[in-house]
Amino acid sequence: MIIEHRMYSFKPGSIDGWLLKYEKDGLPVQKKHLGTFMGLYISEIGVLHTSVLMWAYEDLADRERRRAAMYADPDWQKFISEIWALEAIQKQEVMIMNPASYSPEIK
Repeated sequence: MIIEHRMYSFKPGSIDGWLLKYEKDGLPVQKKHLGTFMGLYISEIGVLHTSVLMWAYEDLADRERRRAAMYADPDWQKFISEIWALEAIQKQEVMIMNPASYSPEIK
């Protein structure tokens, strides 16, 4: 198993609009195509205006296959074009993480 850790930094004041749009239009498409949704988290202390999304996959090949299917979905393409038009996201960082041998297994 691998974990995809996606961190987004937003313009101040724009994260709430992004959250509503993502919950309504983005997350349903992702849940249809991607691996196990581990959650979306919003910073409260520290680096503000930041969200973290985490997904679990079997391996890199599973992630690649699932993300290709998502990108081919017209609903995802529509969501992405609308999100970029908001100009809310300032920075995106993606990490692929391997669990330590004693980490709990995600089902």
